[in-house]
Order: sequence, then C-alpha cells, then structure tokens
Amino acid sequence: MRESLKIFKALCDETRLKIVEFLLNGEKCVCEIVPLTGRTQSTVSVHLSKLENLGIVESRKEGKSVYYKIKNKKVRKILRILNDKMN
Repeated sequence: MRESLKIFKALCDETRLKIVEFLLNGEKCVCEIVPLTGRTQSTVSVHLSKLENLGIVESRKEGKSVYYKIKNKKVRKILRILNDKMN
C-alpha cells in the first residue's frame, strides 16, 4: 500500500505524469523530454530526480547524455489501465 501511495503522489504532478507517460514508449534522452514538458532543463531534472529517488524511473549515462526509462512495472501497468479506460 505504501508503494502505491508514493507512486500516486509522484504522478499527481502534471509534469511528472507527462514525463512518465512519454517514457511508456521506451527510453528517452533528457534532450527529448525537456521540449515535451515546456519546462526548463533544470526543472525537468528536478522532476526526474524525484521520480528516480522513488524508484519509478532509472537513468543511464552515455557520453554527455542521460537516458531515462520506467523502472517500476507497476507504474507501467497503472498508466496502461488508465489510458485504456480514457480511450
């Protein structure tokens, strides 16, 4: 129950929800995430850091680029169910 609460709290922020929904399609570079959100890179980095600390996403570095993907399978399942219900 506690893990679910953390997930829902993290996803109740519009920017974080956009980021995680974008990552449903696979791993993305920060350079792809920033334009999607309409936020500054530093703001997006703060949101990504929070998502990573909660175990929702994970990152890897490749040269100067940082790539993120969804780590928590429950998050993927929750968003797919929600998207199916909305469509």
